[in-house]
Amino acid sequence: MSDEDFWAAMRRTTSSRIGLGRTGDTLALRDVLAFRAAHARARDAVHVPVDVDALVGDLEARGLGTPYVVRSRAGDRGEYLRRPDLGREPADLSGLPEVAEGEGADIGVVLADGLSGQALTDHAPAFVAALREALPSSLTWAPLVVATDARVALGDHVGARLRVGTLLVVVGERPGLSVPSSLGVYLTHRPRPGRRDSERNCVSNIHPPDGLDHGTAARTVAALVVGARQLGESGVRLKDTSGAAGAVPPPDPTSVI
Repeated sequence: MSDEDFWAAMRRTTSSRIGLGRTGDTLALRDVLAFRAAHARARDAVHVPVDVDALVGDLEARGLGTPYVVRSRAGDRGEYLRRPDLGREPADLSGLPEVAEGEGADIGVVLADGLSGQALTDHAPAFVAALREALPSSLTWAPLVVATDARVALGDHVGARLRVGTLLVVVGERPGLSVPSSLGVYLTHRPRPGRRDSERNCVSNIHPPDGLDHGTAARTVAALVVGARQLGESGVRLKDTSGAAGAVPPPDPTSVI
């Protein structure tokens, strides 16, 4: 087998840049151009604002309802990137419904653009639809919320306002040179401002066909939701055993609190 044949076979198993050729003291022109194109796509994913109208339209078309839209305290995309702290706090939540103590839904979902608005429009509607199918039908849902220029902790404010039992923040992940469009899901049980990262669980790299597909991700998140509601907390004590060999079967969905 020639060197080129060897690397061609290896490249079919990964999106990483492996076995790159050389021209003199540098890479071949085709590899340099491919790298620059990937870098441009990653920069665009970070800087280009999420298309809220397109996202809302897709959610409505899938029968997921019309979401509320909120934004962070960051004045624009540039300030959001320079000031992570402003992305963790909402500018105004007065547009969300007021929910009385004890009347909140079981599940709340915040769709946050994070560092890739493209990931939100590419994957969030299909993932939320799959999640609806994967979660026990006995659980109630709060209205969806789209958050712009938002980081994960902003969801705690939304979850507390809506008094949801378990919050899922579906967020665009930091793009890489091979994946500009990938989602992460952060689960926080009994959300409130000030929750620590150790009190959350994360399912990441949701970007079919090369990453986690929507259905598998939804089933993993659903198992964590059921576990969190049985355990009464999320974070380091809550483990995902859904794909482990010989794992204990997931909790009975009919017994969630």
